[in-house]
Amino acid sequence: MKPPISTLLLLAVLWFGCAEPAHSAVVFRAGEKVKARAPGEEEMSGNAQQLFSNAQDAERGGNYKGAIKIYRTLVRRHPRDTLAAGSVFRMAQLQEQIHDYLNAARSYAVLTEKFPKSERFNEAIESQFRIGEMYLAGRKKKILGIPVKASMDEAADIFSSIVRNAPYGKLTARAQFGIGRAREKQGSNEAALAAYQAVVEKFPDDPLAADAQYQIGYIWSKVTRSGSYDPAAASKAKTGFEDFLFRHPRSEKATQARENLQGLEHKQTSTSFEIAKYYDKQKAYRAAAIYYNETIRQQPASVEGERAKKRLGELRAKVGEAALQPPAVTAAAANRKKKTTAPPQGESGGPAMRASPNDIAPLPPPDLDLSLPPPASLLPDPTSAPGSSSTDTSASPTPAPSPEATASPE
Repeated sequence: MKPPISTLLLLAVLWFGCAEPAHSAVVFRAGEKVKARAPGEEEMSGNAQQLFSNAQDAERGGNYKGAIKIYRTLVRRHPRDTLAAGSVFRMAQLQEQIHDYLNAARSYAVLTEKFPKSERFNEAIESQFRIGEMYLAGRKKKILGIPVKASMDEAADIFSSIVRNAPYGKLTARAQFGIGRAREKQGSNEAALAAYQAVVEKFPDDPLAADAQYQIGYIWSKVTRSGSYDPAAASKAKTGFEDFLFRHPRSEKATQARENLQGLEHKQTSTSFEIAKYYDKQKAYRAAAIYYNETIRQQPASVEGERAKKRLGELRAKVGEAALQPPAVTAAAANRKKKTTAPPQGESGGPAMRASPNDIAPLPPPDLDLSLPPPASLLPDPTSAPGSSSTDTSASPTPAPSPEATASPE
């Protein structure tokens, strides 16, 4: 006996239903053919509310990456929907939970830039700052999931986003200071100086303004200790510390700033004295006298100042005062002497004429300009102190202690 037709139809439906892959979704729509969608694709369809519900379902199921993908789709397809801002924020939170910190920071930045009126705005700024501090403290950047190096660029970018999107926020001054710290750690002195100067100018009443001003002097002082002595860098370092002491005389760093200034002045004096000794050894006494006098002017009571005074006295006794004067002073003295001597008068009352051009005396040879220091390659190495001896009166004093960088504020 043959089975009824209704039974055969039921078996056929069950057969074809089982033949469809178990992980696919069968979609029925009026007037359309039956079609199957890839796994998860049905979660990406629908309006904003449906997508938001799908994302929450994925979260509850522990599928955080799937939820992030749905939230991202919602924001891309419905950027003006009221659920868009909350979806961005929740996506960033989930990225933090799975330790995808850089993408989390970018998602927070999207919220603060695209949805500035969101009720989550301040929370997003705080979360961004927290991640920026992590990278500033040395968290390593990952490439293909492998930590490779601490990236100061990422820290600076995160802080820059905060400064750009929340220019008057409670964390903006700290973010601007963070940019300076990141660039300083990176060795980008110009960028660090610009960032610190921005803190001083834009947030003068913030406690971090004092730290920023100190760091400006400190960075320039580091330049003076690297390679050949740089007078311009030394001058800027002194200005930085002097400005710091003028604006923040009661700061806990005031004592250190004064010590740094003393070290810079001592370095400048030592350098002038070394240049003077160089010229002295070359028997260029006029140039030597210029730098001995400069040493005395800078720190007359210092060891170098006293030695410069003594050596100048010895040179005056040896070659005379006139030989130590600069060319301009010598020429001025000669002109004064010439004016005090009246020229011989002729019969007509005018100056007497010489008998022939041969009677005119030849001009003296030009005076060599020895007022400039020798090339840097001829100077002693400023990075190391010369050896000291009980009998060597020309040994340099012990260098002043180098300044120390301030620590990043908590």
